[in-house]
Amino acid sequence: MNICLIGYGIPSLLLGNILSNKNIKISIFDEKNYVNKVNTRTVGITKNNLEFLKKENIDLKKRVWPIKNIKIYNNEQNSNEILNFGPVKDNLFSLIKNYKLIQFLEKKSKKNKNIKRIKKNKKNFYDSIIKQNHEFDLVINFDIRNKISKDFFYNRQNKNYNSSAHTVLLKHKKCINQLSYQVFSELGPIAFLPCSSTETSVVLSILNQERTTRDDEIINLIKKHNKIYSIKSISNIENFKLNGSLLKNYYYKNILSFGDSLHKIHPLAGQGLNMTLRDMKIFSELVDKRIEVGLPLDKSILKEFENKTKHLNYLFVNGIDFINEFFKFDNKFKNPYSKKIFYFLENNSLFKKYSSRFADRGFI
Repeated sequence: MNICLIGYGIPSLLLGNILSNKNIKISIFDEKNYVNKVNTRTVGITKNNLEFLKKENIDLKKRVWPIKNIKIYNNEQNSNEILNFGPVKDNLFSLIKNYKLIQFLEKKSKKNKNIKRIKKNKKNFYDSIIKQNHEFDLVINFDIRNKISKDFFYNRQNKNYNSSAHTVLLKHKKCINQLSYQVFSELGPIAFLPCSSTETSVVLSILNQERTTRDDEIINLIKKHNKIYSIKSISNIENFKLNGSLLKNYYYKNILSFGDSLHKIHPLAGQGLNMTLRDMKIFSELVDKRIEVGLPLDKSILKEFENKTKHLNYLFVNGIDFINEFFKFDNKFKNPYSKKIFYFLENNSLFKKYSSRFADRGFI
């Protein structure tokens, strides 16, 4: 069995390693040489997804940084948290720097005889994929900008968040650093995401991307909402626009859309990669069942994958969007009922139980 993955990055490297361990030949195609230029970004991985990866022979336990407590503040109640999840004995989720995860997966891929990286003429390669004039049983496309996405995966629910994200890495004095917290500030949500005892990544989503935000404004906002750290240095600021999307049709012939080309969400809850990992878990289970009974990996598995994931992804994407819109409204209009709502939620153990489960597993 041969599968081609189009696009090079964390999701394709993860899926490539997972499928190759099932004795499937994997080819990873990318138009350009991948160079990771952003050192300030991190990804959060939930407990459930870490367990799934370990089961698939991708053990990240010693490489991730554990988070045992999550607090949420709004701008009006900055001195007191409005929601508090934790502390817990076990981890709520874990964090790892993007480039460190890529390095680990690249090293693992190079040792795997079932994985190869291919570089071909762009035009001829896509034409052969579309005409199905190739050796692959399935093609999985991760790239939202290539010819395949533009020609066959354009029917999607798009969301312009009218926001830009700014990421910074803080270096600070050593501390326990297992608390992740988020403040819904006057400019937008700002999240402090611990990477180690001496480093913390900060992600600020600024509303109204047409507004020009100076670097010194961002740094001043970080300092204003810093509750823990004795900062030694602040890295350069990385910027990117925020847009969301959800594909309506998951596959075309034997080509499956995956990762960002399938769904993109607001980084508010750090759930982008976790959504993709949940998709991987379902796809991996479907592949295992096919292999167990001796069935081929053909396009019929793509329809089955869509049936099992489409409703879950729809609910999760719109759930994240609802949370984002609620806090935007609350900050803008200073909703007088917010304090009572958050007081109720903060003291409701059932709400905390099921919201934590939803964040961990993607469903209640």
